[in-house]
Amino acid sequence: MGKGFKELFVWQKARDLAIDVYKITTHGSFKRDYGLTDQLRRSAVSVPSNIAEGDERDTDKDAIRFFYMAKGSLAELRTQLDIANQIDYLKEDGFQDFDEKAVTIGRMLGSLIKARSKKN
Repeated sequence: MGKGFKELFVWQKARDLAIDVYKITTHGSFKRDYGLTDQLRRSAVSVPSNIAEGDERDTDKDAIRFFYMAKGSLAELRTQLDIANQIDYLKEDGFQDFDEKAVTIGRMLGSLIKARSKKN
């Protein structure tokens, strides 16, 4: 088990991204589109939640499984943000900012998975 998920930089970054998603989905077209807004929020919250749950698991094998789920949720989020951009809910510069943050978090998750895999 880890030292505490809140100490993980990747968890902090993922939490901040989820907060940013909540903030953008309270404005403009998002306010009228409950379906996409709900999906964006769920996938965004799922990323730090799965990181936290994985870090609190008793074995690295269990932790890695949850870190992979976090990566999957991150891919969902990137897809939904792309759709929001394509239908003009999210401007291009905003989309690029979110996407860059998501890519960075994905790389960090990959490194965390690799580090936990080497322990076994």
